[in-house]
Amino acid sequence: MREFTINPNDAGQRLDKFVIKAVPRLPQSMMYKSIRNKRIKINGKRAEISARLNAGDMVQMYINDEFFDDAPENEFMSVSPELSIIYEDENIILIDKKNGMVVHEDDKSTVDTLINRLKRYLYEKGEYLPEKENSFAPALCNRLDRNTGGIVIAAKNAEALRILNQKIRDRELEKLYLCIVVGAPPEKHGILTAYLEKYPDENIVRVSDRRSPVGKTIITEYRVLRSSGDLSLLEVKLHTGRTHQIRAHMAHIGCPLLGDGKYGINRINKQYKIKTQALYSYKLRFDFKTSGGALDYLNGKEFTAENVWFADRFI
Repeated sequence: MREFTINPNDAGQRLDKFVIKAVPRLPQSMMYKSIRNKRIKINGKRAEISARLNAGDMVQMYINDEFFDDAPENEFMSVSPELSIIYEDENIILIDKKNGMVVHEDDKSTVDTLINRLKRYLYEKGEYLPEKENSFAPALCNRLDRNTGGIVIAAKNAEALRILNQKIRDRELEKLYLCIVVGAPPEKHGILTAYLEKYPDENIVRVSDRRSPVGKTIITEYRVLRSSGDLSLLEVKLHTGRTHQIRAHMAHIGCPLLGDGKYGINRINKQYKIKTQALYSYKLRFDFKTSGGALDYLNGKEFTAENVWFADRFI
């Protein structure tokens, strides 16, 4: 029998969700059966699968030792703790992710990821101790492609993670991007609407002005900050968040991103000797419409990534 004491980072979860995280080796079918058969209990009593856990509760698991991992390997200890930090407090950390870094492990099993660097950084500060956590680990709240740089939001505790995830779903965080495009949009400021279809097998999307049964609406707002020659620097705001939205939408109107090998113009990319798209998530605003709970103090704050690598390089 193993017993887990529910700490603040575990509290509020359903019993089944907690067990999945705390004992990842336990097959889900066996987990549900064990709850029904009273082999997994809360405070020594039978519990429903959907029971919510409170701090201080004791979860008893009468299951075989083979399903418990007594010595988990901390893979993050093999990476550097170096991060470019824009802002940090006891709940969140804003990281300026550089081009070329992946945020999570990819199909190449890359270990030097942003999430592993974050865990190593917090471990060395004594703010993340895996052996004292049952089900929580620091987490990233948004993602950026390997070749897109910019602000990534991370939560240090479960409450901050829940709040931030909800605020992102409710679009109460505003993210602004900088990009360089080939050519210039027809207007200095515009709000574009189109329809995007994903082709996962090709890892590509296609944009059309016509609706289709599988097309998703995309809305992209832009402002031209300056133009020179055949290039323009844009600030972009996403009103919808779809895969490759900025890259594909700009290409669709005839202004592909400089350096974009998927949707761009190879001849122009070679001319400027650039091999990665000039796209950066450079500004973040907390714009809560409803209570932010423990994160209310962030409402109205704005953060900016400095020294965007392409901002003054080509124009």
